[in-house]
Amino acid sequence: MTALAGILARRIAAAGPLSLAEYMAECLLNPAHGYYATRDPLGAAGDFTTAPEISQMFGELIGLCLAQSWLDQGAPRAVLAEAGPGRGTLMADIWRATRGVPGFHDRVTIRLIEASPVLRKAQAERLTGAPVDWLESLDALPEAPTWFVANEFFDALPIRQFRRDGDGWREVVVGLQGDALVPGLSPRAPLAELQHRLIDTRDGDIVETCPAARPAIEAVAGRVARQGGAALIVDYGNWRSKGDTFQALENHAYADPFARPGQADLTAHVDFEALARFAVPLSASALMPQGVLLAALGIEARAARLAQSLDGAALDAHIAAFRRLTHAEEMGTLFKALALVPDGAPFPPGFAARSAAKDDG
Repeated sequence: MTALAGILARRIAAAGPLSLAEYMAECLLNPAHGYYATRDPLGAAGDFTTAPEISQMFGELIGLCLAQSWLDQGAPRAVLAEAGPGRGTLMADIWRATRGVPGFHDRVTIRLIEASPVLRKAQAERLTGAPVDWLESLDALPEAPTWFVANEFFDALPIRQFRRDGDGWREVVVGLQGDALVPGLSPRAPLAELQHRLIDTRDGDIVETCPAARPAIEAVAGRVARQGGAALIVDYGNWRSKGDTFQALENHAYADPFARPGQADLTAHVDFEALARFAVPLSASALMPQGVLLAALGIEARAARLAQSLDGAALDAHIAAFRRLTHAEEMGTLFKALALVPDGAPFPPGFAARSAAKDDG
């Protein structure tokens, strides 16, 4: 039993079961024993690898996409913000790729939303010399034109999970069976926030909600709507939540999410429809598979150019990284991208307007 498991077991014994959101929040963010508070989770020594860590091509293309959007809106003095920036690899690649964009480095400052002191240190090392500052929350972003990027940020926000039972719902909760933490179900009750999901679900279907997603995206959307800018979100998920997507990763393999709280990364698929709904009055793009977006941004040409100076094992690794980012069997289809812009503003390169009749992924 981990130290955090003991703490949670005592809490449940005293006060009753935890919602899945409460459980995730403790596992990931507990200041003494939480997963993100105590380690660098990325890379071979960690538990998972993100697209920026796989290849510089991802950050370079995202950076040029954001810079073109900035130019399209008049190249104002602006903030370039990232939530959940990991080691700072994505932002470092964005900053390097945009050095040739006229005026971008003179008129843009970087804000990273990061609570982990371990990761802040890594970010500072990768962004030495860049105009960067750190914020504790998205609410602390300045009132300025804002170009915002989030890669694998929303999937780590705590979720609630509900199983349909007739015309009501039973919430998945975490309780005790002996000394073990185990999932269970609350009594059935109608839920106003899920009334609209009675149309497209059946008994036994699971729907997930993310209470923390709304204030997070609203904080960004409000600034973009008032001041200009864009938000670009890349994550795994679909247009609408359906099914059990709660999972744990430890040592790059799937694990029991209740076995070792605080020692594994916990995530769930992102409900992009909810993000778009919470971001109103911004306009949402069509939901783009990551591979399709990167192809539209020119990854094949960039990959070919980088390959010219490589051979042997380095070339093999480069080809494997290209495949991992773009192919449907890997990250190309599972990961999606959504762009949000002020009403009437052009979407960033690679994105198209969403048809009202379209039912994305």
